Amino acid sequence: MTGTDDVLLVHGGTPLEGEIRVRGAKNLVPKAMVTALLGSEPSRLRNVPDIRDVRVVRGLLQLHGVTVRAGDEPGELVLDPSHVESANVADIDAHAGSSRIPILFCGPLLHRLGHAFIPGLGGCDIGGRPVDFHFDVLRRFGATIEKRADGQYLEAPQRLRGCKIQLPYPSVGSTEQVLLTAVLAEGVTELSNAAVEPEIEDLICVLQKMGAIISMDTDRTIRITGVDRLGGYTHRALPDRLEAASWASAALATGGSVYVHGARQREMMTFLNTFRRVGGAFEVGDEGIRFWHPGGPLNAIALETDVHPGFQTDWQQPLVVALTQASGLSIVHETVYESRLGFTSALNQMGAHIQVYRECLGGTPCRFGQRNFLHSAVVSGPTKLQGADLVIPDLRGGFSYLIAALAAQGTSRVHGIDLINRGYENFMDKLSALGAKVERP
Repeated sequence: MTGTDDVLLVHGGTPLEGEIRVRGAKNLVPKAMVTALLGSEPSRLRNVPDIRDVRVVRGLLQLHGVTVRAGDEPGELVLDPSHVESANVADIDAHAGSSRIPILFCGPLLHRLGHAFIPGLGGCDIGGRPVDFHFDVLRRFGATIEKRADGQYLEAPQRLRGCKIQLPYPSVGSTEQVLLTAVLAEGVTELSNAAVEPEIEDLICVLQKMGAIISMDTDRTIRITGVDRLGGYTHRALPDRLEAASWASAALATGGSVYVHGARQREMMTFLNTFRRVGGAFEVGDEGIRFWHPGGPLNAIALETDVHPGFQTDWQQPLVVALTQASGLSIVHETVYESRLGFTSALNQMGAHIQVYRECLGGTPCRFGQRNFLHSAVVSGPTKLQGADLVIPDLRGGFSYLIAALAAQGTSRVHGIDLINRGYENFMDKLSALGAKVERP
């Protein structure tokens, strides 16, 4: 069990009311920081949230000789890659296990130094995210990889070369790996079945500002023509649509009203449609979106997660908490991460009625259908939630526990809340701003 500094007492039953702000997307900012390694001049990144993934990447960049300093405005970083150098294996290893981002250093370091070392990797335990595919991709570009006791050692004997790559699944991480490697590789790289999330598009915008030549087709094909050098960039990161949706679900589950500054309609359209189908209300303004529970019963729905432009898997867990308060049977089919429904057992402990199944309970069979994973759920509601002792399993599951505790009657003791800091900036301050009754024990 965690120490008391990692525990939060949540006194539930109070609707969340007020305003908060979301900054740059967790799924873009650390990647844009790595991108600065490819440049021959300094870069400026704005709208950077103060979250652990950002601190991990900042540390890794500094180990490799990149100077990182605060810019002129709050949330601005200036990254200068003029003196990139090899980092000490032990120092890199000290960062291992805390993030999966180090794998994305491979391409840039191979271009800058001709070699790279990648230690073992961490990240949320929500299902398989095999790194082998990253290494396969790098081999296609011409890298050699040697497995050592402490990690993987990569070399580029000559300049990396463009190639044709077909992804078996439109993985965000694999798409990022190809982009960061292809931009300085010789010739043209064609990536089929690529991920096309808004954060990928924003990363392409960053690379284009640096001098890259990248086109995105409507059929999930990305073509990258390698260039000889890249400059720096100045970029304001797109806002975190996943965090925005988490606060929207919190407003709905607690019967409250939350104005999310920085939330943007365009990247959230699929979520907004679903939010409205459940019975939530929202109003899009110039500065953000207000989400609220308009009163009356919520509607049960059928929901399938999918890669963009489908309903994002990171939106699913917070919304499931709200679905425990909807009238009837909701069906949830998780098609992106096979282990993401594990968090529902804690909701049942609080009084929810959620059954998980191995079958695909959705319109489309998915890759987990015949593989014995509990990846579909039936949520029966409405049920009154009661406070409980909760141990946070992963980032989005953790925030979902927090929402459940806020919506429940009585007091919950939530353990492991430091995990939430990985992706939610200043979430304790935001809870206070919304009138949540929370305290450290």
